[in-house]
Amino acid sequence: MEEEKKIEILFPEFCNLAGDSSNMRYLRKCMPKAEFIETSFDEEMTFTKENVDLIYLGPMTESRQEKVIEKLKPYTDTIKQKIKENVTFLFTGNALEIMGKYIENEDGSRIEGLGIFDIYSKRDMLNRHNSLFKGLFEDIEIVGFKSQFSMSYGNNENCYFAKVEHGIGMNPKSQLEGIYDHHFIGTYVIGPILILNPLFTKRVIEMMGVDTPYLAFAQETMDAYKQRLKEIH
Repeated sequence: MEEEKKIEILFPEFCNLAGDSSNMRYLRKCMPKAEFIETSFDEEMTFTKENVDLIYLGPMTESRQEKVIEKLKPYTDTIKQKIKENVTFLFTGNALEIMGKYIENEDGSRIEGLGIFDIYSKRDMLNRHNSLFKGLFEDIEIVGFKSQFSMSYGNNENCYFAKVEHGIGMNPKSQLEGIYDHHFIGTYVIGPILILNPLFTKRVIEMMGVDTPYLAFAQETMDAYKQRLKEIH
């Protein structure tokens, strides 16, 4: 039942760049009876002490990335276990990077990540990459945008989120975007991704164990989605 679902939004006061906080605003409309917990940075995280059905982390500044890594690092094993237990995660924008082995600055210095996935990231703060994206997640086409100062590298061949149809993957030489492992989804695609992709939103809600997902503004979001599919080619 939807009313039993619990969704934790991590650090919404600053992990909200590129309008991606609207992912959760839309999800609230789709799941009006679910409990949404907004955990600020100085609070104890709910997922560390009780079961939640979705953990959301949005894009943040580079300096905040380091603080978030420090905050989450003591709970690395807990996060790994939650992933194995098929708890749903949605990490958008550069939130994905904290899950890798390290983030490298232009001077070669490195910030150690959580090391949960076999990827690493490199920053280039003088060159922001902006592009449209279209790719295939299972049987669902994903549309959206990318706007990032960093790229990720490593082997995601067996755990990628979407195969590129237009745009780039985790880096310009890759055709594989993001990470999808159990129910963990990490992607550079922003937009916000849930509003732009109603079929994907439905799939995410199903991952949480809702048998008959409700899509808010279903006709409007589907019409806009179909139009974007035509425009991005």
